[in-house]
Amino acid sequence: MPGFTVAIVGRPNVGKSTLFNRLLEQRKAIVDDQSGVTRDRQYGVADWNGKVFNVIDTGGFVARSEDIFEREIRKQVEIAIEEADLIMFVCDTTTGITLQDEDMADVLRKSPKPVLLVVNKVDNSERALYGTEFYSLGFDKTFMISSISGSGTGELLDEVAENISEEVDVIERDKDGNPLPKFAIIGQPNAGKSTLLNALINQERTIVSDIAGTTRDTIHTHYKLFNKEFILIDTAGIRKKKNVHEDLEFYSVIRAIRAMDEADVCMLLIDAQNGMTAQDISIFSLAARKGKGIVVLVNKWDLVKKETNTARDFEKEMKEKMQPFTDVPIIFISAQEKTKIFQGMEKALEVYENRNRRVTTSVLNEIMLREIERFPAPVARGHAIKIKFVQQIPTAVPSFAFFANHPDNVKEPYKNFLENKIRSNFNFSGVPMRIFMRKK
Repeated sequence: MPGFTVAIVGRPNVGKSTLFNRLLEQRKAIVDDQSGVTRDRQYGVADWNGKVFNVIDTGGFVARSEDIFEREIRKQVEIAIEEADLIMFVCDTTTGITLQDEDMADVLRKSPKPVLLVVNKVDNSERALYGTEFYSLGFDKTFMISSISGSGTGELLDEVAENISEEVDVIERDKDGNPLPKFAIIGQPNAGKSTLLNALINQERTIVSDIAGTTRDTIHTHYKLFNKEFILIDTAGIRKKKNVHEDLEFYSVIRAIRAMDEADVCMLLIDAQNGMTAQDISIFSLAARKGKGIVVLVNKWDLVKKETNTARDFEKEMKEKMQPFTDVPIIFISAQEKTKIFQGMEKALEVYENRNRRVTTSVLNEIMLREIERFPAPVARGHAIKIKFVQQIPTAVPSFAFFANHPDNVKEPYKNFLENKIRSNFNFSGVPMRIFMRKK
């Protein structure tokens, strides 16, 4: 199913990040009473009643003057309107309607996208009474909530779920009827995504077709290489309407998330001159959480001053940042010089095959039960844990179920041990893995 994206907008200090954390059921965004705390984009995946959707906290701006502030906020809202499927407009009942709220409401009322007005910090009857003034902003759907306690968020999420339709994704197939692998080129602005795509297309003149606009301006290129066919999803086409870095970064985040939802394998482009930044790690973690195959391409490697072990040290440093999922291919390329770019594509095809790998139950048990016998699970609460059987579950993401007498007592470190043993015996490089403990 194509991805559904919810953007949380509002002026600073109305509780957007607290709501974001509530929706994701984790403390991911930094929450503080100071306005303008959220500078980096925060994004994640939420699940409500079986409906899965992307959530983006648009953050606030630290304003030098009122005019600049309003202009920046307006840009942010316009981007959210253009790129997201649904918008949550968050206001604060304790301050009442401000001029900035009214300015944002003017922009949002013209939007064809569904807008949910969220009046936050309503945690008693008096504040609920104050909150009624927000009905004057003229939005059909208004929700009184408290992000901190979670009061009212259930009804809000029900409304979001109502807006998510069960669309069927069109699957393109090769001449034998097999689904074509989909590879997304993702990464921050200026990492070299456009250059890489152009290098790939210009080098090999065997493009079958260009399918534009299938998902809001991501470009799908049907591609043949080494007798392999695949679809390249390009997120590089960020429309540079504005030259402000904030806007480009926000565009790139939404585009990357949309492309991830469609792709089987994500090729994450890192700028070698900047190293792996916090934003790169966020994109990497999100792709892993979505269960996508990942290949990391370190671009502009030709511009880095090198010594004997530069590549080895660079890779080691990156893998420390990528923990715990470090079984990921890293290739040093130059899109500009066309160095190792096809090696990157070959590796993406290999990761696609790894993601679809199925290990027979007999082979899996023969190898894994021997490893378990050698290193049994630690005794928990006086119970010896015995794992008697293991099988791969038929899911898109490689998943393995271990059947034990006390499954709830198997802790995370031992699950990591089991995952590492599966990885050392079978090739799942570049692919996230799920380990489940089941009752025997």
